[in-house]
Amino acid sequence: MTSAETASAPSPSPGRRLEPDARRAEILEAALRLYAERPYADVSTSELAREAGVARGLLNHYFGTKRDLYLTALRILLTIPEEAAAGLPGRTRTERAGAAVDWFLDTVAARAGLWLSVGVGGAGGDPEVDRVVEEADETAADRVITALVPEHDPASDPAADVVLRARVRAYFGLVRAASREWLVRGSLDHAGVRDLLVTGLVALLPGPEIQEDP
Repeated sequence: MTSAETASAPSPSPGRRLEPDARRAEILEAALRLYAERPYADVSTSELAREAGVARGLLNHYFGTKRDLYLTALRILLTIPEEAAAGLPGRTRTERAGAAVDWFLDTVAARAGLWLSVGVGGAGGDPEVDRVVEEADETAADRVITALVPEHDPASDPAADVVLRARVRAYFGLVRAASREWLVRGSLDHAGVRDLLVTGLVALLPGPEIQEDP
């Protein structure tokens, strides 16, 4: 199921018996739906429980506090899953970069409100949220490099690795700015923001275009 599909999925029915991992995932999905529509401060614990179809006590059981649930939801939104990076289709770097950007744009479109609250320009100096963003950026840098520069060996040239990671993290600044142009200002349409992000990503990576044998 895609991010867009899960965003529109109906709320779970109260009283269903689920395994702990499945119940936790449904609570997270409910939080992502609500935070995609309204800011954290405007969403109550009661609303979160109702959207997830659980008693309020289960929110505390699985996540501790409303704040902890929010931070976990942010990690889910901002962190590129390992399987998404590992399974990029395409024979060339440009094709794989296009697939990566498509995944990102689909995810952001489904969670636009939450992404804009923290994914563009930070969260107003909230140290916990800033830490989540920084950790997600580090993970994303690892996965972008692994997926699109498979020949890169950090141990063979540590100085080059530092520079490459810095370039990829700087690219995330372009991603956030482009997201704002697309989602807030409307100055870029989907095709325009996709072209910008694919071109920028391929341009910053070292080495020639890679083409695998069919």
